[in-house]
Amino acid sequence: MIAPLLPPRPVSIAGPKHDLREIVNAILYVARTGIPWRYLPHDSPTPTTVYDYFARWEADGTAERVHDALRAEVRRTKGRRVCPTAAVIDSQTVKASPAAPADTVGYDAGKHTKGRKRHIATDTLGLLLVCLATAGSVQDSAGGRQVLTTLGTRHPTVVKAWADGGYNAEVVHPAARLGIDLEIIARDPAVKGFAGLPQRWVVERSFGWFVQRRRLVRAYEAPPERSRAMFHWAMTDTMARRITRVHHRPRQNLQPNPDRSP
Repeated sequence: MIAPLLPPRPVSIAGPKHDLREIVNAILYVARTGIPWRYLPHDSPTPTTVYDYFARWEADGTAERVHDALRAEVRRTKGRRVCPTAAVIDSQTVKASPAAPADTVGYDAGKHTKGRKRHIATDTLGLLLVCLATAGSVQDSAGGRQVLTTLGTRHPTVVKAWADGGYNAEVVHPAARLGIDLEIIARDPAVKGFAGLPQRWVVERSFGWFVQRRRLVRAYEAPPERSRAMFHWAMTDTMARRITRVHHRPRQNLQPNPDRSP
């Protein structure tokens, strides 16, 4: 499914040739289990080889192209147009790796967490459209403006977006200039505990998908760009499973039940 999107093996990579499928499987294994690269199983390609491909595919945009192709296929299987017209934005703060550069880590006073903040935009199916990684000290509104700018550039068909009460007029007005109607869905202060908000629950579910991949429980990748690439591979895994489930769903042998009245 994704083989045509993968570039050929660089001549600069020394050592034995590996099946690119095995390289992808190893990257997805790290994303799923959260293990350090050097703890890859012995029957996988060497950790240095796998990480070298991971870094190269992040730098040349392969990881994002693969992710975007699968997102388009998922949208088609759901009867949606390939280009989305609506989005949901939100952010999440997680602890960062000790190896992360100091200027990419900050303290999020609202979440009482020192680490990195992930700013994302999803479509109405919860599929990733934009992902940015910043220091945890970056305010939601500042990160939201970056997300909306990227969203308007890469997905010009988006004309409607939703966000929570953490975003303010500093985000709404720039969104309007991009042709995006940003609606703030505020939480009812009278409601105690968790309550799903209209449209907003979609992006919360996406964060739930992310933490199913243990590598995303915290920001283990030192460069922020690699954190973003790991998001793309994690969602690639999620979408590939969904697509294969649709295309290979076993046919049910629907026989009448004699014990059941019509």
